[in-house]
Amino acid sequence: QVQLVESGGGLVQAGGSLRLSCAASGSIFSINTMGWYRQAPGKQRELVATITSGGSTNYADSVKGRFTISRDNAKSTVYLQMNSLKPEDTCVYYCALDQRMSTVTTRRYWGQGTQVTVSS
Repeated sequence: QVQLVESGGGLVQAGGSLRLSCAASGSIFSINTMGWYRQAPGKQRELVATITSGGSTNYADSVKGRFTISRDNAKSTVYLQMNSLKPEDTCVYYCALDQRMSTVTTRRYWGQGTQVTVSS
C-alpha cells in the first residue's frame, strides 16, 4: 500500500503564491509518476501537472508558465509551486502516484486533498 499526505494549501490573494507538498510512504517503486490534479465543486477532476521519477514533466495548458512541479526522489516527495494565482485556480488539489504493477496494469494512489482558495 501507498499513503500520500499533502500539505501547503490555504487562502491567498490573486497574484500570490503557494507551495504544495506531498509525501509518499509505503510500498513505493523506484520508477513511478507523481502528480497533482484538482477538482472544483461540480466539476471533474483535472490534471494540473505530472513528473516522472526521471524528471520529465507535463502541465495543463492553464497552468503553464505559472506552476512548477518538482520532486525529491530521496524523500519520495513531490512539490507544486504555484505563482500568479488566479481565482479560477480555487480547487481542492489532490496528489497522485502512479506505479506500474505489470506490463498492462498501472495503479494510481490518491492523497486526501488540500484546499486552495484564491480571493480576487
